Amino acid sequence: MLIRSVRSFARSFSRKNHYQVGIIGVPFDKGQRKGGVELAPDTLKQAGLINELTTLGLDVKDYGNVEYEVSDVSVDNMSQLGHVSGCTKKLSETAQRVFEDGRNVLTIGGDHSIVIGSIDAHVKAKKNVAILWIDAHADLNTNKTSESGNVHGMPVALLTSELSDYWPYLPGMDWQQPMLSIRNVAYIGLRSVDKYERLVIEKFGITAFGMEDVERYGIHDVIHMALRRIDPDNNKSLHVSFDIDSLDPLEAPSTVRGGLSLREGIHTMEELHRTQRLNAMDLVEVNPTIGDKKDIDLTISAAFHIIQAGFGYTRRGLKLPEGITDMPLQTFR
Repeated sequence: MLIRSVRSFARSFSRKNHYQVGIIGVPFDKGQRKGGVELAPDTLKQAGLINELTTLGLDVKDYGNVEYEVSDVSVDNMSQLGHVSGCTKKLSETAQRVFEDGRNVLTIGGDHSIVIGSIDAHVKAKKNVAILWIDAHADLNTNKTSESGNVHGMPVALLTSELSDYWPYLPGMDWQQPMLSIRNVAYIGLRSVDKYERLVIEKFGITAFGMEDVERYGIHDVIHMALRRIDPDNNKSLHVSFDIDSLDPLEAPSTVRGGLSLREGIHTMEELHRTQRLNAMDLVEVNPTIGDKKDIDLTISAAFHIIQAGFGYTRRGLKLPEGITDMPLQTFR
């Protein structure tokens, strides 16, 4: 039933472009303490993600799931650093290979810490990159400001050059240098921001639109205000990091109330695709162990819709097939 509903939705899209996509699965849960997110890559594939994208006209190559070696390293209040460093390094290497193959990168997590690797790869491959962070949380903590020590709440702080002085030496992370400017990051959908994260947002003038802004201006205007701030010359390679918890629990039952509707999430991805500069996408924090079967199917369906919208499908009805020029005649005699 899930696949039929997604197929029905997707076939109502028009196809404007033929895209080459490389999918990387990252079955990783060590950036936080709740099991289940590591199952998402295989769950989405088993639900038919690759087949759906392929049958809808995309040239899709599956680069498999990331496998990594664990380093024996640690830093105060930074949980599972050995796992995080090993996984994100391997992901960065794999994603760089996808870019070298001339494909757009679709990374399926896993928790949000994995994007340290995918964004690192994007910056190394394309240099001039802007990030749209679609999330309920800012993920701007350091090991000194985090209350939990979970690295999935730290990736933006790790990736950005302006915050490099707020970190100690991180063993195992020498491969990753913070080359991304915080001026090139925009948040959409924030609704749970820690006190030090709020301080950093205000201190550095980070582009940040919370759910209140979405309510006030509408999602369409918020998207374009964000793009004008982080990509004023329309020349950056765009990367969207989409946390499923940005959506309201009516759309993805494992999330917290007050989030984006599925329509707002889809429209966000449609608008970013229309820039013709969206070259990488992360879909993270899908947990197929939370809720009953109906809840899980709803979350997976939402994830499918978000991914498809990011790769060029718009809700404008069926495209006219080649060779169809007129209605079939049925002359009554």
